Amino acid sequence: MALKSTGRTHWDGDLFNGSGTTSLDSGAAEPMRVTWKARAEDHGGLTSPEELIAAAHASCYSMALSNTLAKNDTPSTSLDVQATATFVPGEGITAMDLEVTASVEGINAGEFQELAQTAKDGCPVSQALAGNVPISLVAALA
Repeated sequence: MALKSTGRTHWDGDLFNGSGTTSLDSGAAEPMRVTWKARAEDHGGLTSPEELIAAAHASCYSMALSNTLAKNDTPSTSLDVQATATFVPGEGITAMDLEVTASVEGINAGEFQELAQTAKDGCPVSQALAGNVPISLVAALA
């Protein structure tokens, strides 16, 4: 069964002087203001499409890695994942950088690196970005 997830934005004005409000149909977060300046210059307490994609990637990768480790009989105690999307005006999203620090018992660093890469390749958000945006991964055991 497919689950559809919906986000919405209402925008007023032109690109450079206008602003919008983005919301999640799930209600999991309050509506968020977005502007071109917050996207291309300085967040200034607002969000951007790239920040939302980075948050989606961090949560998706966390799930993929936790599942990959569990299937290896080396479940994680904790994972701290950071995803950073780089946006260049006129070019678009030019990079996505994933960083993970994991607490995992019974695994060596080499095996962890392999599993972290496997999880990156299998993560649905990574797959959506693949071929369009370079994705780097730095993975370390705590």
